[in-house]
Amino acid sequence: MSGGQVHVDPETVFTRFLRGKGCHNTQQRRAIVSVFFQEEGHLTIDDLYGRVQRQDPTVGQSTVYRTMKLLCEAGLAKEVSFGGGVVRYEQASDWHHDHLICECCGKSIEVVDPKIEALQERLVRQYGFTPTQHRLYLYGVCPECLAGQSPSK
Repeated sequence: MSGGQVHVDPETVFTRFLRGKGCHNTQQRRAIVSVFFQEEGHLTIDDLYGRVQRQDPTVGQSTVYRTMKLLCEAGLAKEVSFGGGVVRYEQASDWHHDHLICECCGKSIEVVDPKIEALQERLVRQYGFTPTQHRLYLYGVCPECLAGQSPSK
């Protein structure tokens, strides 16, 4: 690694966070965190619960929900909502990305394009605006759904 930075795994960060709150990192929480950080993409509580259940059937859905709230509070996960009232979770990262969201199957594609970022920076300067955050979600239909190959939601 360069720049003298030390990588600390999310499980260690979460354990320290819980300890600071006077909470314990239970076996069930560890299972949830492990599964969440092994997955990629945007997971609903139901998605994550189903995957965790395969590893540890003793984990309840409410434990998954509370653990995800704690992961967000710890800065290790982010809540994202692409519409339709469904909250999804993604791993928090230092890199910014935008989303293409299929309105038929719900698939989300993360995109990074320097041209989009440059345009946003130009608009901010042009209007003397100081942004605090932004999200770009483009809704449409993915190629698989257009071709009739993807199951609908």
